[in-house]
Amino acid sequence: MTRREALTSIIAVPAAADFPFETNKKKPGSFIYSLNMSTLRGHKLGFRKELEVAAKAGFTSVEIWVNTLQDFLKTGGTLADAKRIVDDLGLKVEDAIGFATWIVDDETARSKALDQLKMEMEQLAQIGCPRIAAPPMGATTGASLELPKMAERYRKILELGDQTKVVPHLELWGFSKNLSRVGELVYVAVEADHPSARVLMDVYHLHKGGSGMDSVKAVGKPLIEIFHINDYPSTPPRETIVDADRIYPGDGIAPLKGLLTSLKNSEKPVILSFEVFNKEYYAQDALLVAKTGLQKMKQVTEGV
Repeated sequence: MTRREALTSIIAVPAAADFPFETNKKKPGSFIYSLNMSTLRGHKLGFRKELEVAAKAGFTSVEIWVNTLQDFLKTGGTLADAKRIVDDLGLKVEDAIGFATWIVDDETARSKALDQLKMEMEQLAQIGCPRIAAPPMGATTGASLELPKMAERYRKILELGDQTKVVPHLELWGFSKNLSRVGELVYVAVEADHPSARVLMDVYHLHKGGSGMDSVKAVGKPLIEIFHINDYPSTPPRETIVDADRIYPGDGIAPLKGLLTSLKNSEKPVILSFEVFNKEYYAQDALLVAKTGLQKMKQVTEGV
């Protein structure tokens, strides 16, 4: 996608066709259901057991955390072992959550972050993961970064993606000083002027940052491949709500039907990945949490 093509796709056109959806059936207009391992992070299961729970719950797609994979490698596992576990469970690793400080002003720190990110991308490529999240890590407080500089830096990591075949998706963080609003996210993605530029948004972060769910209508569908789904309660208010307040989709007040209608793409399925950090859920059985998450996702997408 060129910059011109991206710009012409900024105003999204609702899909006219309404296709049935089915877990991981890649039909136009359908959704793919994925489990982000943040949801089980408090259970401290480790790489293998997290994947086993996801598969047993009925998921066939997952988002892993880079540091969980690296912990697996540090304790004697290999990338070949990790790939075998994924394959044996019938899973696809859709994305990975990493925290390299690729966006910061400090040139030395940024250079180290690029080395780190390249290493992580190479590892992910070996287990069949085609994406990695690229949030504004290291730039969540302090000065506001210039948007053109962020775009230049995003392009740099997209070029790493060219080498590794793992694409960094620019992630919205609603609590952050930088990249907290959808307008910023789209500007940086478009001005990076790279065909692989993509954005990663989240129900909670759209709310926390103040952009709201309707802002997704202004994001061109080619920019969205994966989306973090969750919900938020009526209290606490937006100004004080935190990550741990995220809840199952449909259990809160987020206008999810309208959001999902905006997300639905007649040309390719969008990956909906369930991501929460809920301490109450961490205290429950991990399999129950995963199963409930999948059930709730199916319920909120029904009829969309």
